[in-house]
Amino acid sequence: MNMTWHCLDVPFTFNDINDTLHPVILRNQRETLVIDCGYAGFMPRLETAANRHGLSLADLTGVIISHHDIDHVGGLYELKQQYPSLKVYASPVEAASITGQVKSARLLQAENLFPSLPDDQKPGALAFQQRLSSIRPVHVDAMLFPGDQSAIWDDVQIIDTPGHTPGHISVYLPSSRTLIACDALVVENGAFNLANPHFAIDLKQAVDSVRTLQSLTIDRVICYHGGLMEGAVQQKLAELLFRYT
Repeated sequence: MNMTWHCLDVPFTFNDINDTLHPVILRNQRETLVIDCGYAGFMPRLETAANRHGLSLADLTGVIISHHDIDHVGGLYELKQQYPSLKVYASPVEAASITGQVKSARLLQAENLFPSLPDDQKPGALAFQQRLSSIRPVHVDAMLFPGDQSAIWDDVQIIDTPGHTPGHISVYLPSSRTLIACDALVVENGAFNLANPHFAIDLKQAVDSVRTLQSLTIDRVICYHGGLMEGAVQQKLAELLFRYT
């Protein structure tokens, strides 16, 4: 049973800057899955975005978390509290952070960078650390391993795309040649880029992950930041790799 996909538009304003996140809902006859779920407090926005596609969060059977960043996992605790039957899926590396067993790579990075920051940047950096620390842990029900998904969902492949964070994953739908890149890629001004390259946990890995994605047959890419990109996907991936190599 092939998965249909729905790219959501979840607008918000932070520090007087308008932005939009693009979680994706996957659906077949058995399952309705959302990939990533926004910040804490985003459930009403997520519901509104789902409703535009004739869907509801009450339809969900599971949540795939691509990685432990505040805009991807921040709303998970509230979603799970409202719908406790939801199954939570993540890679083993990210699951350790999601469940609260270890500090997230982003929090460790922020703590390690803090002493070297200019004094005028430290209040904002400390507030960021506090926001990361405030993410509520959630039990992960099942681990996602690359290339071993046929037993869980038809027409879904988990792609290991580390770099932005150590256990970052992307999702590929072979039947529709659709890649849900999460934060392995972003769309900026009609082109691909890496997500916050200066803050990639491992920039070389992030670039190598783009090469992994380039090996797939892709007609369209959905990025959490930037949304849908169609047309000349391989050329645009090659242009991105050229800029970083």
